[in-house]
Formats: sequence, structure tokens, C-alpha cells
Amino acid sequence: MMATTRPPARQPLADQMYEVLLGQFMDGLWSPGQSLNIGALTRELNVSQTPLREALARLEHTGLVRREALKGYRVAPLFTERELIKLMDARLVLEPAMVQEAARRTTPEFLDELKVSIEELRRCAAAPRSASVRPYWAADERFHLRIAAQCDNPFLESAYRSLGGHVQRFRLFTELGSSEAESPAREHTAVYEAMAAGDAEGAAKTMRRHIENAKARALTDRQAVAEA
Repeated sequence: MMATTRPPARQPLADQMYEVLLGQFMDGLWSPGQSLNIGALTRELNVSQTPLREALARLEHTGLVRREALKGYRVAPLFTERELIKLMDARLVLEPAMVQEAARRTTPEFLDELKVSIEELRRCAAAPRSASVRPYWAADERFHLRIAAQCDNPFLESAYRSLGGHVQRFRLFTELGSSEAESPAREHTAVYEAMAAGDAEGAAKTMRRHIENAKARALTDRQAVAEA
């Protein structure tokens, strides 16, 4: 009897809608504080309300959207200065610890994946902004998530992933100037080089410096927006 091949499972519609909406965020189609009209979205995306509401509930869990009683969903507002500082302080606790553990467990495959994400970050930094924002932040996210997975500590990784939506919110609502766009690629390279050299403590120090620099850039951007 010939073996039958099971067709690949289709992605649930709610998952598809989550990715579509997240893609719209990354493409800059939604502004902080903007109302999300479910009726209009169902017509635009040609889906029923059920998978759309499931997708929005997932986005609410990440912090990208908020649900208001009797009003529906709304895009999360910009971070306050205090929220931004607290988010970056949380990353300063978690990420140096993760990268220090990951640096003790490097493999050629792991280092190659980091290198690919850095090269993509560099290409996007050099490309026109309108074409590069989405792949730029995706490359940035891959770098940090890959380190979280490699640290081999499910509690650290889970803690970092619980921040994921808030980090994504920080990324998506941050202006990306050409000079600032080049800095993370250089900083990722420094982290990569320390890890490739087997310098776990050095990798932790360079990651801390990277997050501190990202915090300073974000606060500068926020002040510029407030003064505009």
C-alpha cells in the first residue's frame, strides 16, 4: 500500500489576522491612539468578527492595542517617559544575563544566524526608510530572540518574551533616522564578536551598553517628538 502524505495544516484564520494586523503596524499604517473599527476591518480584510477579535485580543496581550469598555479597541499610545525608562531598565536586567548564558553555549549555526540578522540590519539601515522599516525591526527582533532561545534558561527566555509586545511597541513607534539606524548594527556586531570569541562577560557588557544606548536614543527621539 502506498503511503499517503498528509497535506500541510492550514494556519488558523485568527493567526493569519494577527500577522496581517501586526504587519500593518510594522508598515506604519496605524498611529498611536488610533481607534480600531472592527466593522471596517472585517470588510477590509474580508473575514468575520470572530477571528479578528481573537487576533486583537492577542495584540492586546502584547501591549500593542488596548480595549476600552463600551468603546472597543484602540492602538496603544506612545510610551510615557517613565514607561520607556522602566521598559529599558527591565531589558537591562534580562538581556545581559541572557547573552552571558548564550555566549557559553555558542554553536557555529547560532553564530551564523546572528551574523545573518546583523547583515540584514546593515542592508536595511542603508536602504530608503519607506522600504526598510519593517525588515529592519524584524532583523533586530530576530537577533534578540535568537539569543533568548540560546541562553538555555526557559525562565529567562519566558521573561523576555513576556516583554516582547512592549519591545515591539517601542520599535514600531520609534522614528528611524539614518544615523541612528546604523548604530544598532554596530552594537549587535560588538555583541556578536564577544560571543564568537567566547567572552561571556564581555558579551554581557556589550549588550548592556547596547541597551543603554538604545534607551538614550529613544529618550532623545521622544523629546524631539514632544517639541515638534
